[in-house]
Amino acid sequence: MSNTITQSIGLLVKIADAAEILAVGRSTAYELIGPGHLETVHIGRSVRVTTASIEAFVERQRTRNRR
Repeated sequence: MSNTITQSIGLLVKIADAAEILAVGRSTAYELIGPGHLETVHIGRSVRVTTASIEAFVERQRTRNRR
């Protein structure tokens, strides 16, 4: 999965885009960033979410839901 998302949209996305990818609201995306569920990178004054952390979050949720 990692290669597919990274190849299509890149390594970093805006927070609003991360929310769209996860099909959640922007506020929920910020709530996931706070405790470290999603990793961010600061570039100047911009904040971006790593696509790797989005994929890892989804995988953790899938594994958690299988139990």
